[in-house]
Amino acid sequence: MMNIALYLLIAFCLLCLIRIILGPTVADRVVAIDIMGILVVGICILLAEKTGRSFLIDVGMAWIILSFIGTLTMAKYLENKKLNE
Repeated sequence: MMNIALYLLIAFCLLCLIRIILGPTVADRVVAIDIMGILVVGICILLAEKTGRSFLIDVGMAWIILSFIGTLTMAKYLENKKLNE
């Protein structure tokens, strides 16, 4: 069952990658990157459970924090504001 979930998450990552490449607007690409980050965290969690390596959970947590900061930065950029406002 975990293998099926892992393959589904990888397939969804590929679909997000297609949206990142073909997205008509910058906002579409940002949303696809954000969703892909969430999917990568899910992959890290499944791999941590499957292999028994708990450091993958730490990798997933770091990934989601960086993804959140990147999303905030892109939101400010799309509003044409400076990063220190």
